[in-house]
Amino acid sequence: MRRKSGEQGSAAVAFTLATVLLIFTIVTVYLFVAKIWWFPPAISQFGTQIDEQFHRTLIITGIVFVLAQLGLALAIFRSRERGQKVSFFEGNSAMELIWTLATIIMFVGLGLYGEHAWAEAHFQGAAPGALQLEVTGQQFAWNFRYAGPDGKFGATRPELVSASSGNPLGLDPRDATSKDDVVSPVAYVPAGQEVELLIRTQDVTHSFYVRELRLKQDAVPGMTIHMHFNATVPGQYELACAELCGLGHYRMRSFVNVVSPEEFDKWMRDQETALQQQ
Repeated sequence: MRRKSGEQGSAAVAFTLATVLLIFTIVTVYLFVAKIWWFPPAISQFGTQIDEQFHRTLIITGIVFVLAQLGLALAIFRSRERGQKVSFFEGNSAMELIWTLATIIMFVGLGLYGEHAWAEAHFQGAAPGALQLEVTGQQFAWNFRYAGPDGKFGATRPELVSASSGNPLGLDPRDATSKDDVVSPVAYVPAGQEVELLIRTQDVTHSFYVRELRLKQDAVPGMTIHMHFNATVPGQYELACAELCGLGHYRMRSFVNVVSPEEFDKWMRDQETALQQQ
């Protein structure tokens, strides 16, 4: 018996949709396996831990994704129009409960597994002797302050903030400890040495984000947030503001230069000499 043209069309749609799902799944898996678009290499131990956690999560969720898409394609293909009687069912409560519990266990387990790396950067203090680097965000620029030879950050006063006069952080000239503070629009840090960040903002919320460090932390008004890292690969790395902070957000960027300890010492001496000549 010949089928009606509507039935043939319905079967063709189901076959096409199942085929599209199969191709979509294969292409998606290939893009991740081949790493067509991927992260730049990590330059710190913390970054390596973050990458390991990402790969672990990607593999587990990737397996679930592939099985779900293939199962959906198979269900569409098997349920295509073949002249059969329509059936109806309400689902399986036991299977839904098992699937929900499995999902909860998977995500909670992944979170617990990655807790150490997260706590290391956000909750554990920096190593003794770490270089302190104050990072201040403002619309739409970054400024970095080093304590100078005395090892102390000088006092600041909001009413003294004036980028046009060369005082973007509002250093108080009456405070002796502020006279040797080095302020720079780009950061220099020595390779292989712990660096403690003191992240602040002068206005709205910004976000300190360096891809190669795998560090991202919001700068919140009224707070000084501490993080730390130890970069081991010299180079220049872009710092972007990862929080929409106003119309000039797109141009709020700077650089973190990881250099050898000798180069860092020379750079600091040059900055101190420039301060003395002012």
